[in-house]
Amino acid sequence: MLSLSPSMQAKLDRRATTFCQCWRVSRNDATVMSFTDHDRDLSFNGVTFRANTGLSASQIESNVGFAPGTGEAAGALSDDSLTESDLLNGIYDGASVETWLVDWTDVADRALLDIATIGEVRRGENAFAAELRSSAHVFDQQQGRAFQRNCSADLGDVRCTFNVMASGFHATGVVAAFAGGVIDIDLSQNFDSGFFAGGVLNFASGANQDARFTVKSHRQDDFRATVALWTTPGGAIVAGDEVQMTAGCDKSPTTCLLKFNNIVNFRGFPHMPGNDRVIAYPSSLAPAMDGGSFFR
Repeated sequence: MLSLSPSMQAKLDRRATTFCQCWRVSRNDATVMSFTDHDRDLSFNGVTFRANTGLSASQIESNVGFAPGTGEAAGALSDDSLTESDLLNGIYDGASVETWLVDWTDVADRALLDIATIGEVRRGENAFAAELRSSAHVFDQQQGRAFQRNCSADLGDVRCTFNVMASGFHATGVVAAFAGGVIDIDLSQNFDSGFFAGGVLNFASGANQDARFTVKSHRQDDFRATVALWTTPGGAIVAGDEVQMTAGCDKSPTTCLLKFNNIVNFRGFPHMPGNDRVIAYPSSLAPAMDGGSFFR
């Protein structure tokens, strides 16, 4: 339950109030930005909340129980620190947002309304809207290990342990052309077509610098790679942009063994019976169902 000071409660009970909202955004790259819907800058807790950013927020809804509360922050791209390319490139995904109710005549009277996480970001013609998810959204995320046929780890993470920067599994290159959503890249060495499908492309320079994207398809012709991405970058892609790509993995045991020689760290259960076995029934035409292995 929200706890308010007596002076703040008295101000809220008035017919006319002097309150505004302030937001403190903490991105995963340690960048912190602060905004307010008031018409002048406000400062407290050692932070200056910038005005005239065109930012506003909708009502935050919450429910009893573990259902995640939702809200929305919307605004125009009028502040220099809010750029279209950063929004579309996912720089703000998973960022923490503090929402404060502040008396602009006396910032000592303030209350922390909510701490939320930025979810989906939608881009309009001249503005953006960011979904704000309450802390309860963590309960919707998978916890523990999943029992599935394919690997549940991501290539190169702490469970996979494979070094994607090992020789022969990554490449640097320079963008040669971009048209129709397809990027032509001159790589430092030759690879088989499809080697980078499902992998990661990271821009090392240009308008999308430091942005990471998943590779949808990869076709190779000598040292020229033709790549399509699942998500369109927010910034312009021009010839000369430097990129780095790492190998892709379809998370199958065959790929883990033959492509990466990492089957000892495979995090799936390829021999787990599927639904066809669950609903099967004894038949004289079917293999014996005696509880033994299906793979002998």
